[in-house]
Amino acid sequence: MMQSTENVSAMCAMEPPAIDRHAVARTYEFIRPFVRRTPAIAIDGADCGFASCSVVLKLELLQHSGSFKTRGAFANMLLRDVPQAGVVAASGGNHGAAVAYAAKSLQKPARIYLPTVASPAKIERIREYGAELAITGERYADALAECERWAERSGALKIHAYDQAETMLGQGTVGLELEEQAAPLDTLLVAVGGGGLLGGIAAWYAGGIRLIGVEPEEAPTLTAALAAGRPVDAKAGGIAADSLAPKRVGELMFPFAQRHVDRVVLVSDDEILTAQRVLWDRLRIVTEPGGAAAFAALVSGRYRPDARERVGVLLCGGNTTVDFPVVR
Repeated sequence: MMQSTENVSAMCAMEPPAIDRHAVARTYEFIRPFVRRTPAIAIDGADCGFASCSVVLKLELLQHSGSFKTRGAFANMLLRDVPQAGVVAASGGNHGAAVAYAAKSLQKPARIYLPTVASPAKIERIREYGAELAITGERYADALAECERWAERSGALKIHAYDQAETMLGQGTVGLELEEQAAPLDTLLVAVGGGGLLGGIAAWYAGGIRLIGVEPEEAPTLTAALAAGRPVDAKAGGIAADSLAPKRVGELMFPFAQRHVDRVVLVSDDEILTAQRVLWDRLRIVTEPGGAAAFAALVSGRYRPDARERVGVLLCGGNTTVDFPVVR
């Protein structure tokens, strides 16, 4: 039976939660009635044209609203008090769709700020969920600034796309599920934008497996941060700019990356496009560019597993435009 939001709020402490394996597991109990347990499928790398090895794909693109972001959205609304003014979020698209979906499910008002680089598929999805939508500025940072101003004026609860404890805890539940579905893994490849997903998964595994971050060459936020020893601004462009191109990674995730991420691999826009094509041609899976970035590290050879290595790959988003013929 689903827990009511009142019951959940009464069970939650008011202090910011710790970000660790125990807290991820506790968060999962709260959000589990509202999210999908997405499937994990096993393939041989040779089936997709690269070295023969055991690969497990976690199909988080099948999550409600089309990405893993739904987990963090529900975690925020169930672990925090939502005021009468509702919630507000800035997003490249996927986080906005997730917050809009969660707000609709929990009957809360939502306002979403998007930059102009947001894809039409993501804009339409947010509109379908009934959130108030504002498109402003060219990049995520522009939308975030407007979001923060609205939160201050209206009193709405701001739900950060990645630099928020509850967001990271929600995203960490992807690792919890994958461990139950596909253990033991040697290595897990995870795409990096702001880093909430990688940080949450790192908190779950806590060094138990090799974690590889994968970033577009045009948005090397974690690469720049690790080189500098702290989050710093990086270029924010490329084909996956609507999901993997904030100015910098989150402050909260960075210590987890320093402790638990083995290394970061960079992939080009062309390699991401090739990975999308391989997923469709060989497996009939449609992803958005950001959703295919981690898989691109394998297809391109930027990450080369050993023959005996068991590799997990997170396909994290599927919000893209597909043209279907008109049914008459």
